[in-house]
Amino acid sequence: MSRKKRRRRQERADPVINVKNTATETAGLMDDELLEWLGVRTNRKKSIQEATYYTCLRILSEAIGKLPIKYYQETERGKIRAEPTEVTRLLTRRPNPYMTPTQLFTTVEANCQHYGNGYIWIQRGTIDTPYGPVWGIKGLYPMQSSAVTVWFDDAGVFGKEGGLYYQYSDPRTGRTYMFSMWDVVHIKTWCTFDGIMGKSVSNILRDTVGGSLKSQDYMNRLYEQGLTAAMALQYTGDLDNERIKKLQRKFADKLTGSAAAGKVIPIPIGLQLQPLNIKLTDAQFFELKKYSALQIAAAFGIKPNQINNYDKSSYANSEMQQIDFLTDTELYRLKTWEEELNAKLLMPREAEEGKFYKFNEKAILRTDSKTQMEIVTGYVQNGLYTPNEGRELLDKEWRPEGDVLMANGNYIPLEMIGTQYSSDRNTQEGGGDGNS
Repeated sequence: MSRKKRRRRQERADPVINVKNTATETAGLMDDELLEWLGVRTNRKKSIQEATYYTCLRILSEAIGKLPIKYYQETERGKIRAEPTEVTRLLTRRPNPYMTPTQLFTTVEANCQHYGNGYIWIQRGTIDTPYGPVWGIKGLYPMQSSAVTVWFDDAGVFGKEGGLYYQYSDPRTGRTYMFSMWDVVHIKTWCTFDGIMGKSVSNILRDTVGGSLKSQDYMNRLYEQGLTAAMALQYTGDLDNERIKKLQRKFADKLTGSAAAGKVIPIPIGLQLQPLNIKLTDAQFFELKKYSALQIAAAFGIKPNQINNYDKSSYANSEMQQIDFLTDTELYRLKTWEEELNAKLLMPREAEEGKFYKFNEKAILRTDSKTQMEIVTGYVQNGLYTPNEGRELLDKEWRPEGDVLMANGNYIPLEMIGTQYSSDRNTQEGGGDGNS
């Protein structure tokens, strides 16, 4: 029987389950991960140890964490704040007994950017309410992306064909849990080729991030050697290997390390030291390192000024770069979060009533007091906000008389422009006829 026929017969006998796991990568015989699993230590550096990578990861995670989430409802009068629910209190006060909403969003976004996918377990159960016990959402818990395996059931083994399931192996207890797709909020990066699993920047730019780590290691070695270059020891005659090693040990101890910096080393007659290392400026070391940093930042969608690169920017356009960061990078992330939260956390009745969750992205664009006053004043004077809504932006209490929209009395509708001149003209014409 041919191998192809045996494989087809085996597929008929055993249901096929496609397993995708981007959080925990496979390792070959030549990979450092295999040695680490076997308990052998390696000098492999993690991408998060690279300064630019770490900075980009922090900026993106904190950007999601600092934005407050609101609960709205679409009505005939427009968008209004909806009455809070138990889920709203979880998202705004305490998602679980161990962390705040800021920590929850920051943790999941950090996992998402580093591993390509972030997960939140939705704990469902019976909730005690003043009207009696009801079934609902009791808590929201982040899941470590490295401990999650995603299963796609294309044979209906778990009940429904084509279902998506999440297997979580708790690294602390060793227990394994299986959750359905509706019990897990799955946040992924933009880079996904199947629409289900995202890919991380560290995997895509492995060579670039690895090169930056090696450049940092090179600088560390220079500091450890007291910023002294490698040298060649010239001598006359022929020495055996044992004497060569003695010379290496003797001068290596005196010439390397921070303790040897600036000291005078006596050299016997017949020996000569000659530096071998090329200068950092000749190799354009810092220019290449800066270029690699800009490449990593661009892959994350981070602007140059956010990684302290002000070569082609100033204080004036730094604010514009912040707006560009919100427009080009964060709006996509916020939309991804909002769509997933609304799909997994809203009850069907809430969705039918037009209720939804939305992040307040204006928290990123907070400016100085003078600019903020001009913006709020313009909103109130032009009838966009009531005085109470403007006071709310400034964290001030509402006033009983502040719920009235106001505008300049000289403003008139567009269709009435010119009517005042025709009225004046008729009056003038009437008065002229009477005088004549």
